[in-house]
Amino acid sequence: MTRKNIIITLLMAVVSLAIIVYFYPHQSARRYVYEQGKPWNYAKLIAPFDFVVNLDSATVRAKSDSVRARFVPVARRADEVKADSIGNEVVSCISRNLGGAFGALSESVISRQFGVDVRRVLSNAYATGVVSDSLAKVAGAVGGRLRIKDGATLLLTETSTLLTPMQLYRRIDSVADKAGMRALLSRANVGAVLVPNIVYDRDDSERLLSEDIAAVTVPRNTIQNGQTIIDNGTVITAKDYATLKAYERAAAEYSSQDTRSNIMNTCGQVLYVAFMLAALVLYLVQYEPKISRSMRSMLFVFSLIVLFFVLGAALDRIIPSIGIYLMPLAIVPVLVLVFFSGRVALMTGAVLTLLCAGITEVPLQYITLQTVAICAAVYSLRQLSRRSQLLRASFYVFGALLVAYVTLQLLAQGSLRYFSWRMVAVLGSYALLTSMAYVLMSAVERLFGFVSNVTLVELADVNAPLLRQLSDECPGTFQHSIAVSNLAGDAAQRIGANPMLTRAGALYHDIGKLSNPMFFTENQHGVNPHDGLDPKKSAEIIINHVSDGLRRAERAGIPAVIRDFISQHHGTGKAKYFYFTYCREHPGEDVDPAPFTYPGPNPKTREASVLMMADSVEAASRSLRDNAPKSIRELVDKIIDGQIADGLHNDSPLSFRDVSIIKESFARRLATIYHSRISYPDDPTKNNKEEKNSL
Repeated sequence: MTRKNIIITLLMAVVSLAIIVYFYPHQSARRYVYEQGKPWNYAKLIAPFDFVVNLDSATVRAKSDSVRARFVPVARRADEVKADSIGNEVVSCISRNLGGAFGALSESVISRQFGVDVRRVLSNAYATGVVSDSLAKVAGAVGGRLRIKDGATLLLTETSTLLTPMQLYRRIDSVADKAGMRALLSRANVGAVLVPNIVYDRDDSERLLSEDIAAVTVPRNTIQNGQTIIDNGTVITAKDYATLKAYERAAAEYSSQDTRSNIMNTCGQVLYVAFMLAALVLYLVQYEPKISRSMRSMLFVFSLIVLFFVLGAALDRIIPSIGIYLMPLAIVPVLVLVFFSGRVALMTGAVLTLLCAGITEVPLQYITLQTVAICAAVYSLRQLSRRSQLLRASFYVFGALLVAYVTLQLLAQGSLRYFSWRMVAVLGSYALLTSMAYVLMSAVERLFGFVSNVTLVELADVNAPLLRQLSDECPGTFQHSIAVSNLAGDAAQRIGANPMLTRAGALYHDIGKLSNPMFFTENQHGVNPHDGLDPKKSAEIIINHVSDGLRRAERAGIPAVIRDFISQHHGTGKAKYFYFTYCREHPGEDVDPAPFTYPGPNPKTREASVLMMADSVEAASRSLRDNAPKSIRELVDKIIDGQIADGLHNDSPLSFRDVSIIKESFARRLATIYHSRISYPDDPTKNNKEEKNSL
């Protein structure tokens, strides 16, 4: 890798790390989804700190209501209410309403005869206590009891020993009846004067009620640091439920207050993500240098990892506990497999799986399921050539996930008692979403300029529009392209290049000849239009098939990687036939080779170099008079060595070993094509029949 590439790769890695850590769940964001009476579906939960388990709100409410229902209210004596004062007011009311009812009797007579008795009743009643009707009703709800303050003590008193104002009035009415003054008492409105001296003490009642409630709702117990809160698979009881709720409240409070712990947690996440990304980059540098040197490829890999991690984190927040399983992580290795290789796909999938495992609460289950899904997807698509295979792969993935899920249930629980059909539905959705790689393949090809094997197979279909047109209008060129495709594809396979790419490029390399098909030898039928043209003009027409082909390919939406074959298959070589012809016609002239030179560029990939060699060798082989293997090998060596001598392959990564293998492949395949055939004898029986007929 160049210094520039190293800096760009590091920059992409740092940006990826920052995004992933930003979306990583932190301690305060950790959530659990559980129900009382259902099994705990997460890993064993161990208390990371001490916390107190308070009663849950429903229990607190129930206990508080129970205390209120049994609470005995507190009352006090109203010292300002005096029996003598009340007696005087009662006598005064009666005196004001005498109205001659008793003739010459005076108020003093009433005071002597009736007032003494009334004051005695009032004195006894207020000494015991007079309570209001409302307070008596409240006391009646708790067994007819009141707690009356007597200094610093509370005296529990039965309300049956106390009088209400109405009961006190009845006692006075009884006294009046005996004195013959009942009618006068009724008219005097004495009831308005009778007020209670036992009154409700709101402050002390509320204080004591709060103390009673606090006494029954104190924290139940304390969970210590390191103590197991609940284990995986344990059915959640009411006690467990309360403990879990207490833990969540304590964790949220602890996290918001413990800044140092949050910082350390974030540092751990940064180191973990950095380690994962570094492992991936080092793997690519060591074992896939072609990918690591391509910044476009590295951007593709980092983009996939970041995009699907963020998607998984978002789904986990939207649908806690199962959202992460809905994220079709297997799409990532599928896309990497399509454009790179199976090894890179497995490595990329492993890194993304370990990153996403930090989101889940059961990492072992997640890692196992994702590993199985990735392996199933990569295995089923190891020879991807049709988009329909992606749908078949989703069935492989679902089957593998189902078997893995059942295995994990048996391993963890020893039975299928907690087997969840809901989880099966989630895994089915995961598998189905994996087939969405079909859509993403096209998007990746447009965004990054990659070409998948599926696209190459589709391009190589002879019924493709451009190839069909080439077959109809330039049949000679079409046959030449097919022969070059077979020749170059075999050689590319042998040197470890991309044979599918080479074959597709070979089929399209001469589509520019559609503009002037009759100016090319393979399409001529006895008439050569070059005979009446200047060599320069002929060379211009021949050379222009490159630019014409590029325009046609671009209009047809042919990928750039295929268009490169069109521009590079002649490199900066010369149209030698017309160049030499012009030189012979102008002896002694210093001929400028520029009008006879192709625009290039020279081949920059092994596949393009193989195509250039195959194109020239196939065309030249058609003019061989001697098709012996030795002659063919000499032709192959002459053409390829000439191209190398002209520097046409200087920009290609071909090695001497590759060139040797290519020569051997060409010679062997051409010898097979041009092998000698036996001469079939005439049918002797036919001659005998003709002789008999002549007789």
